[in-house]
Amino acid sequence: MTSTLVLLESDGPLRTIRLNAPERRNALDLDLLAQLATAIATVKADADARALIVAGAGKSFCAGANLESMFGDITRPVHELREHLKSVYASFLGLRDLAIPTLAAVQGAAVGAGLNIALACDIVVAGPHAAFGPTFADIGLHPGGGCSFMLTERMGSAHAVAALLSGDVIKAVDAVRLGLANLLAEDPEAKATEMASRYASRTKELNANIKRSVRIAATSDLETSIDFESWAQASSVGGDDFRRYLQEFLRD
Repeated sequence: MTSTLVLLESDGPLRTIRLNAPERRNALDLDLLAQLATAIATVKADADARALIVAGAGKSFCAGANLESMFGDITRPVHELREHLKSVYASFLGLRDLAIPTLAAVQGAAVGAGLNIALACDIVVAGPHAAFGPTFADIGLHPGGGCSFMLTERMGSAHAVAALLSGDVIKAVDAVRLGLANLLAEDPEAKATEMASRYASRTKELNANIKRSVRIAATSDLETSIDFESWAQASSVGGDDFRRYLQEFLRD
């Protein structure tokens, strides 16, 4: 019987994906990653889901990968290993494809591939004991799983290359200062739930278009960005939330 290494929890419009192997600090193997991919796909197909929190059971968020399970036969040709690794990455990078807001609640260590799972979320909420470890180079391994891209996206290229070359674990306060994490909270899951509840009170279309607008802005020019923004804002004008606000504003 396969153990439940990933839990998918529902609370109204909120969903929580919880890595559930605390006895090994939620270290990733192929079984856990397969269950994670299934959970992400389930959330993607869930019309009632409005926001997602990703968390880890126990004291760690995710201590990284079980390297033997992750890489398998390392004597295989590079092209074979590459294809295997790309399929491994896909099991958690699906978080980036979700249209709903995603928040990582990081209460402890998020190392290597575990760091990537946190980075794949829109917002990272760090607890006081959170620690972010881009430790690949220290074990002779090139960063993978989108780490180079996602760190650069959050920290800028200068901070990202420094972090990846040093391989040092980044404490919560420094992670917020560098932009790796968005904010620090005493109870990161409670804070993430509070934030997710606020986001979930809005329409799925508004949240999805905000995420898409930022992606366009990050990869395109101003004209392209304004072209999408003008359409998305014009579309939101007819929404119930804005009409209600406008009516109250005019009444005042």
